[in-house]
Amino acid sequence: MSITTKKLGEAELEIMQVIWGSEPPVTSNYILKELRGHRSWQLSTLMTSLARLADKGFVTCDRTTGTNLYAPVITENDYKAGASRHFLEKLYNNSLQSMIATLYDSKAIKPSDVEELRDFLDQLECEEWREQK
Repeated sequence: MSITTKKLGEAELEIMQVIWGSEPPVTSNYILKELRGHRSWQLSTLMTSLARLADKGFVTCDRTTGTNLYAPVITENDYKAGASRHFLEKLYNNSLQSMIATLYDSKAIKPSDVEELRDFLDQLECEEWREQK
């Protein structure tokens, strides 16, 4: 299984979002401070999660300075792309149309969202057409 198909648990994703949203490398104390309001963890709990993220290949830990410094191995966009592909494949048999139809039928998206998606797809099509010229 490639790193882009490895899953992050909810808490791990929150940690990664802090790391991705910061100027790496970051310390565990920085991450703990950023998670306040979301998680009421002790430092030992965070350290366990960071070790798990390192084992999974999501972060590196530089210990050469005497302070553990954490940096992402995978970008947020790469993770999202892999997780999205996996989600679409597993739940909708790779059918984006089926996913949109389900969301629309369940009122999870509104007609205005569909219009926004249509405009976005039109933009992509125009950009692709310009690149082919």
